[in-house]
Amino acid sequence: MTTDKPLTLPDGRPVPHVTGDELPMLESWLDFHRATLELKCAGLDDDQVRIASAEPSGLTLLGLVQHLSEVERNWFQRVVGGLDVPPVYEDVTGYALDPGRTLQDALGVWRREIARGREIIAGRSLDEVGRVAEGPVPGMEVSLRWVLIHLIEEYARHNGHADILRERIDGVTGA
Repeated sequence: MTTDKPLTLPDGRPVPHVTGDELPMLESWLDFHRATLELKCAGLDDDQVRIASAEPSGLTLLGLVQHLSEVERNWFQRVVGGLDVPPVYEDVTGYALDPGRTLQDALGVWRREIARGREIIAGRSLDEVGRVAEGPVPGMEVSLRWVLIHLIEEYARHNGHADILRERIDGVTGA
């Protein structure tokens, strides 16, 4: 079956490529996981996205959106792009909640980080190498392929957290 229009699931998420070149396939899987995070936040208000999972964890859906904004910036701008950019939020993990920050504010920042990352990787080879500046392995070189696989893994792991958070908030499960 071929189509010019991308396939989507009934909930609106894009169906990841099942055949084709590696770069579009990896990008489609990352987009699927990004859409899953957004779906987990859909229909919730600012108070609900601040509800923590379970003690002692303070993990929230809002914190996950903020954290993944930092992840996007770090891996695409700093590592792949080699840019010296500041953290998105004061708390470089992104998990700390500012009382004045709404879900829509955080989603807007997250979407801008995604767009910037797409600009940076456009036209690059999967074998192109970037350098990790900070963290437990400063100076380590990683390919764009590795970064995309790592982000797919990072989103998949956090989407599991988001599943639990959403179920705690209003009982919604799945996806």
